[in-house]
Amino acid sequence: MGRPPLAIGTAGAVRIYQRGDSFIACTLFRDIDGKTRSITRTGKTRGAARQALAQAVKDRQIGNGDIGPETKVAVVAELWWEEFQRGQPSPNTKRLYRDRLDRQILPSLGDVRLRELSVGVCDRHIQSVAATHGIATAKATKSVLSGVCKYAARHDAIDRNPVRDIGPIHQSKPRRPTQALSADEAIELRDAYRSDPLARKRDLPDLLDFMLATGLRISEACAVEWDDIDLEQGIVSVGDAVVIRERGVGLYIRYEKSSKLRERALELPDWAALMLRRRKAISTSQFVFPSPKGRLRDPSNVSADIKEAFTKAGFPWATTHTFRRTVASLMDESGLSARAAADQLGHARVSMTQDHYFRRARVVRSARPILESIRHIIREEDDDVPAIPHR
Repeated sequence: MGRPPLAIGTAGAVRIYQRGDSFIACTLFRDIDGKTRSITRTGKTRGAARQALAQAVKDRQIGNGDIGPETKVAVVAELWWEEFQRGQPSPNTKRLYRDRLDRQILPSLGDVRLRELSVGVCDRHIQSVAATHGIATAKATKSVLSGVCKYAARHDAIDRNPVRDIGPIHQSKPRRPTQALSADEAIELRDAYRSDPLARKRDLPDLLDFMLATGLRISEACAVEWDDIDLEQGIVSVGDAVVIRERGVGLYIRYEKSSKLRERALELPDWAALMLRRRKAISTSQFVFPSPKGRLRDPSNVSADIKEAFTKAGFPWATTHTFRRTVASLMDESGLSARAAADQLGHARVSMTQDHYFRRARVVRSARPILESIRHIIREEDDDVPAIPHR
């Protein structure tokens, strides 16, 4: 019976012999294709030759995608990152995930070996991130750590992905309810920023009016070109273009098909169409809302200016996303369906619109007629209780 073969990704016994003034260390290594090959390294001393060979074996293991329980998380994370980038993620996702690697995962878990990466270790790390940096950062960190563990599990370095079994992420403070403007508040805010000299100087009123009339994101509104607008029909076509700033690239329009960017044609209210006709008559740029030099407008810079204008107007809690929630809530309160509101905002799932964009009514009336029908089962003595007056 012959000697059993080496396990894939492992090396055999090391042999060291001297040749002249040098030492030679060699071993056999079984590659991922199942073939056994010889690895040889030299050194001025026996220890140097052995160390050089050990490094060569380690490099060969990583090069074959073969990692083991003793591999550190930092090594696996970089291997996962190389694979993740080949999937061509969006620049924002790429930046977000790289930041989570560099700021949360590698500083705390980089030196942990895969065999030590238990459910408890992962859970404590994610909960610590949530307590220190907030739930949004914790969720992103969890996604990245899960990707790293999936990579390790696919390469048989761990039995399973421990991140799947961690507990729910605890919020350090209660989630704020959806805040949207009522119709009266929207009018009040609009009057304030249209009469604000600094806001007018920064060319904010028309942009804000456009966002209030469409419910577009700030990055979508900044990407709209005159070719996207039919002024005769009063329709704007949007859906696959957003302005982003990528590190090392700069500001540009990214076109992509995404569940968050659905192509749609939006009807403009008359007051918004009138504003655009006036703006078109004096425009010298291809963009509807350009920078002072007629180029792309940076959504981040504009958001800061808008926040300042909202605070000055007495609405410090409002953001550029508040107008999206306001559009959805006004559509809901007027009796339009949730599907119509989702189509207006470009949401693939109606539940997203209902859960995160509808303003909760202060008085819920829709259930009253139905609940009145159960009166016949109430005991007669309850009739002595004074009725609640209608509001």
